[in-house]
Amino acid sequence: MRELKVYNSITGAKEVFKPIHQGNVGMYVCGPTVYSNVHLGNVRTFMSFDFIYRSLTYFGYKVRYVRNITDAGHLTDDGDVNNDRFVKQSRLEKLEPMEIVQKYTVDFHKVLETFNLLPPTIEPTATGHILEQIQLTQDLILKGFAYESNGSVYFDVQEYNSRGLNYGELSKRNIEELFANTRDLDGQGEKKNPQDFALWKAASPAHIMRWNSPWGAGFPGWHLECTAMSTKYLGDQFDIHGGGMDLKFPHHECEIAQGKACNGVAPVNYWMHANMLTMNAQRMSKSTGNYILPMELVNGDNDFFEKAFHPSIVRFNFMQAHYRSVLDISNDAMIASEKGYNRLMDALSILENVTTTAEISSFDLALWKEKCLEALADDFNSPILIAHLFEAVNFIFKLKDGKETLTAGHLEDLRTFMNEIVFDVLGLQTIEESGNSKLDETLQVLIDLRTQAKKARNFELSDQIRDRLLQKGIQLKDGREGTTYSII
Repeated sequence: MRELKVYNSITGAKEVFKPIHQGNVGMYVCGPTVYSNVHLGNVRTFMSFDFIYRSLTYFGYKVRYVRNITDAGHLTDDGDVNNDRFVKQSRLEKLEPMEIVQKYTVDFHKVLETFNLLPPTIEPTATGHILEQIQLTQDLILKGFAYESNGSVYFDVQEYNSRGLNYGELSKRNIEELFANTRDLDGQGEKKNPQDFALWKAASPAHIMRWNSPWGAGFPGWHLECTAMSTKYLGDQFDIHGGGMDLKFPHHECEIAQGKACNGVAPVNYWMHANMLTMNAQRMSKSTGNYILPMELVNGDNDFFEKAFHPSIVRFNFMQAHYRSVLDISNDAMIASEKGYNRLMDALSILENVTTTAEISSFDLALWKEKCLEALADDFNSPILIAHLFEAVNFIFKLKDGKETLTAGHLEDLRTFMNEIVFDVLGLQTIEESGNSKLDETLQVLIDLRTQAKKARNFELSDQIRDRLLQKGIQLKDGREGTTYSII
């Protein structure tokens, strides 16, 4: 099996990947908190680990990929039940909290399917593992790493460090500075130390999502959920834990502390973090208005991009940045990605139809394949891999024009390898694969009829076509490039 190098966030260096069990990989990735639509930055993170999952599988590993759903309520730092994400959203939408969970879990799955992400092997929910979280909390109390206070249970960070352990090892934070600079916002005076974090929170009478426990009615802490689910399905120690860069502290730091305190071993061998997504060189934020949802990028219903972009074009754009690098999206970048994607697909089409009777190949196929695999094995370097793919793309166009040669055997080998990398590893799809071509053709006829009606100033017919399609869940949008549609 090919040697892989993986950047380990906890050591700050690339390391040779050595799984705990030869040929098998246990990978846990922090999933969404399903109280609102999944945002584009989340999609970038999940797509990065989908690519890593696909790459590991391609290299022959049997991967157990666990990605959780956080569907239990959490108080924010001010301790106000009105700011619990699920409770707050349920009041806004006049739905039960679990209706909110179901609504946005469905949205999450729909969005990831749109971008051709493979489902994880196991997708556990926080509410489905309350007993495991209570048991874990009891174990931490028995071992002296946690304490109960007014019906809540907190992890004792100072006790953890006093035993020679190191809270802050992942984020490289100094524990003394953490104690000095942290105010007790969450504990409301219940904690021994401001940096202690909640394992279990007592629920006020107004709190809807609550479960019985040895300490009274309450709900689990956010950090506890991932430790309970990851260790249940992957063991006390597993290979890879992934997530966004923003989860390093405090979430992943707390997971390490919980795992070491409870099981006596570091829970994870390789910590991997995907970097953030920006738009037009600025942080994406609802408060500033520099914000777009994934489906708004796909259907063109936004003010930032001149047209709609197919999900595979978006995916191709995301794959052009290394998962550890900041990715900036813009209209120009998406247009460039569309051109690159189309050229790649054209090359694959040529490769399917070209024939050759050459006796000698002018393309060093073995060397080129090795460069592609080296890039993939070097911390899953997708931009370098794509650069190598386009070396072959340029060759294919010259092959079509008779300016290069390839033997029949090499032609079949190139076809197979290109298809594996483009479709199986990068996860791209052709437009025809991911869409219904017959539906596209039918809708285009209706769009053309509507355009003709508008030109003839028959606005009644034009509006009727638009409105009837909208009733059927198909929304038309007029833009500079013409009329596009989206399924709503």
